[in-house]
Amino acid sequence: MKNSNPIIIAEVGVNHNGSKKLLRQIIKKVSNTGVNYIKFQAFITENIVIKNSPKANYQRKIKSSQFNMLKKYELNFSDYDLIHKTCKKKRLKPLFSVFDIDSLNFLKKYKIDTIKIPSGEITNKPLLSEIGKLKLKIILSTGMSTIKEIKNAIDTLIKNGSSRKKISILHCHSNYPSKFVDLNLNNILTFKKKFKCKVGFSDHSLGGLASIVAASLGAQVIEKHITLDNKLYGPDHSSSLEIKKLKGFVKNIRNTKIILGKNKIKRTNIENLNKKIVRKSLVAKKNIKKGEVFSKINITSKRPGTGLSPFLYDKVLGLKSKFNFKTDQLIRIK
Repeated sequence: MKNSNPIIIAEVGVNHNGSKKLLRQIIKKVSNTGVNYIKFQAFITENIVIKNSPKANYQRKIKSSQFNMLKKYELNFSDYDLIHKTCKKKRLKPLFSVFDIDSLNFLKKYKIDTIKIPSGEITNKPLLSEIGKLKLKIILSTGMSTIKEIKNAIDTLIKNGSSRKKISILHCHSNYPSKFVDLNLNNILTFKKKFKCKVGFSDHSLGGLASIVAASLGAQVIEKHITLDNKLYGPDHSSSLEIKKLKGFVKNIRNTKIILGKNKIKRTNIENLNKKIVRKSLVAKKNIKKGEVFSKINITSKRPGTGLSPFLYDKVLGLKSKFNFKTDQLIRIK
């Protein structure tokens, strides 16, 4: 995993606006971008929020209550079938953030191999316990969490049947959009050292820069909210990446891995060729006769680098020439 490309997740969330037509359009367009997963949210509104629950600041632009807002965006059983059928047709792997046990149990019918635990559920011990029992790959977002809370969540998953090697934890700042000053991406390095798990980044900032930085720090999973149009009505559209920019986003993440290369100094073949052209050799500064002593007056260094290295300059000074040299001819001592 250390030398592989990061897993890239296109997070639809609720940006389908509860529309089957929009679901199909999103899946079709995402399928051509090179992401590894397309992710949705699996929840039953009555199971996760009380009717008078307040909204987060970024949700306040929506006129209805949080309960009614979530109810509008809740996927029903036929939506799950549509998602899996369309994704299979487009050769795209679906992934779900799970918010309640009933939704988790329903998803079992699709023989999923990975479950996403959203940041808000990191202290939901009953849900974590049930997820652990499935022994699937787990992606755990850590927004708003303390180190102790993250440790407790991982311990709960492992105690119930999961294993550390199957858990990926995502550094995350839970605001939409997140400001660069709040991202603190060095947490990726902290998490890697502290928890000995695969580590990634759930990116709620605008644009792709933060994800590129995360990839350069060794993030093995990158999650990014996406939308068809930033101007669509809904809580997350304005802070998401438009799908028309997603292919470029994926390419930049992949290129980050290529740019980083390996942890060793190695000249490329083209460098070996260029080295002979741009480096210098010791040459005759003027005509030199056989038996004449090499001095600062009669030798210098010029391109190409196909002769004696200028690093030997001090050793050559004071030696007697064994050959006749014309001006600019490469010096040789044997």
